[in-house]
Amino acid sequence: MAILNLNLNDPLMRALKAVNSIGGKSLTEEDLKRQRSSMELAGKLAAPSDDVTIKSFTIGKGKAALPCEWVKPDLAHNPNYIILYAHGGGYTCGGLSYARILAAKLAISTGFSVISFEYRLAPEHTYPAQLNDCESVWKYLKKKGYKEKQILLAGDSAGGNLVLCFTQKLLSNKKRPPRMLLLFSPWTDMTATSKSYEKYEGKDPILNKEFILGVRDAYVGVTGKTDETETGKENPDYADSRFSPLFGVFENFPTTYIQVGKNEVLHDDSTSLYKKIKKAGVFAEIDVEQDGWHVYQQMPLPVAGRAMKRLASYVSEELFGEDIMLTE
Repeated sequence: MAILNLNLNDPLMRALKAVNSIGGKSLTEEDLKRQRSSMELAGKLAAPSDDVTIKSFTIGKGKAALPCEWVKPDLAHNPNYIILYAHGGGYTCGGLSYARILAAKLAISTGFSVISFEYRLAPEHTYPAQLNDCESVWKYLKKKGYKEKQILLAGDSAGGNLVLCFTQKLLSNKKRPPRMLLLFSPWTDMTATSKSYEKYEGKDPILNKEFILGVRDAYVGVTGKTDETETGKENPDYADSRFSPLFGVFENFPTTYIQVGKNEVLHDDSTSLYKKIKKAGVFAEIDVEQDGWHVYQQMPLPVAGRAMKRLASYVSEELFGEDIMLTE
């Protein structure tokens, strides 16, 4: 397998960073507008347009309506499973256009339909608005007739945080979890104290600590007003499992597959999660791409295509008991 050496001075990497970078504290109106516009552009540039059929719909009505997309693969479609996917963006950025990048790649690689949703963003909407939006889509799928064993939850970065927290909520309420979790560089620890923040600062072309600290406060509600509940805004406990699922309970957790780049500040968020899940006696797998960065799977590069093939092979083996050995 060819190795992509990470060179931040390469013209392609500079261009990708310019389009997709989400650095900065992201708390001013100007920053938010710029970052949200950049993510919208990233979605238009990088989302696969072939081999999928996209249908827009909403859950709920009026101001409470939740925009969603149903992404269906045109070839080798398997209707027995469905993926509920939550996009990243630090909880402050991203929408259906941005989500379409990985939603389409997941649909094409697995053969399953993917549901993405445009959850409410911070700082306009703070915790637990996003969690409640995820629950609304979960209930929608249940009403459509899907059983828990047919639903896979997927998420990247903040979306990984969201689906982890939602799964822990289901289990704490004595409800059945999804069949599997598929995580891309999940944000699991909002204390931001792991060694990878310093070790890979400047090596990750997408993400930096300053951005994480800013959007963390916006999501929890340290700045601005919360529209649903108080969360101890003056002195929040970032180790609270409501925000940092790494410190939650993993007993009876579903099988979890994690992909992470070696060169990213959230590297330890993934490796620590893997260790916690394994310690709980639950089956988990971690795929560390030595030349990868934060959610590198989004990029139109060979390294991303290989990652999606590895994911598809893992899912096939887990669900159907055999490895289809996809060729590269």
